[in-house]
Order: sequence, then C-alpha cells, then structure tokens
Amino acid sequence: MSNWQSTWFWLIDSSHALLDLMSAGGIVMWLLAALCVLFWTLVLERLWYTKCQFPQWAKERRNAWQQLCAEAGQNSRWQHAVRAAWLAQAREQLLTPLSVTRTLVAMFPLLGLLGTVTGMVAVFEVLAVSGSGNPRAMAGGVWQATLPTLAGMVLAIGGLFSLARLERNARRALGRLADQLRHE
Repeated sequence: MSNWQSTWFWLIDSSHALLDLMSAGGIVMWLLAALCVLFWTLVLERLWYTKCQFPQWAKERRNAWQQLCAEAGQNSRWQHAVRAAWLAQAREQLLTPLSVTRTLVAMFPLLGLLGTVTGMVAVFEVLAVSGSGNPRAMAGGVWQATLPTLAGMVLAIGGLFSLARLERNARRALGRLADQLRHE
C-alpha cells in the first residue's frame, strides 16, 4: 500500500470517527460546530482586516493629517476635532466587530451545559424505562452529556485566547494611529 493510500484511509477513518463523535454528542454538538465555524470565520476576517485593510485606511488618514497640519498651522481646535473623529472611527472599525466574537465565546460553555442537560435527560429516560440495573445504557447517556460540555469548554478556551489576541492587535493599531496623528 502506498503512502498516499494509507493517508487517504487514515483521513476517511478520522472523518468517520469525527462524525461518530458528533452524533454521540447530539444536536448540541452540531450547533457548537456551526458556531465554531462562524467564530473562526470572524476571527480570520478580523485578522485580515487588521493586517490588510486598516493599515491602508490609517495611511490615508496620516496623509490627510499631514496635509491638514501643513495648511492650518499648529494646535487649532478644528485639528483636534478631526483627530478625535478619526480616532473614534478607527475604534469603531477595530473594536466594535469584536463584540460578536465575544458573544460567541460566552455562548460556547453555555451550549456545552445545554448538552449536559440534554444528555442527563437521556440518562433519566433510561432509568425510567429500564430501572437502575442497566449501567451500560446509563454510561451512554453520561457519555452523551459530557461530550458537548467538553467541546464547549475547549471552544471557549481557544476563543478566549484568540479574542485576546484580536483585541491586543486592534488596540496596538489604534495606538499607532493615535501616535501618528499627533501635533509636532
């Protein structure tokens, strides 16, 4: 068997294992997966915006600021108002979209707990139907209850780290712009 074929079989086995894991966790796992895709899409968009789009916007403001300072002289009220407005726009562009990602990070563990509750309901159903003499069926319900909790916590921890990085990048970019729009 070639290396390519063994990699292909490993990929198929891994995808089946992932699907089995998602099915075992119930509908909450699928909801967590969908929100995870949304979260990481928003994270990548913010990284792209901070690294590619915002520097161009800031460069345009720096050029306009230099022209404004050259034409109007130093320390005019109008210059201070323009600077404050541009910094407010920059703050709005950099920090406001992070509120959605912050909300998703807060939702991950809550949805995990929802999965715990639904899994425990399944355990209680087994207990009601078969009595307490079926530990294997109870273990399946407990397994179903713990998977979404684990997934929610893992997503929340990863989300907290990435959200902190995005906020740090945004605040640095905002600070750089504020420094560049100072009076000489």
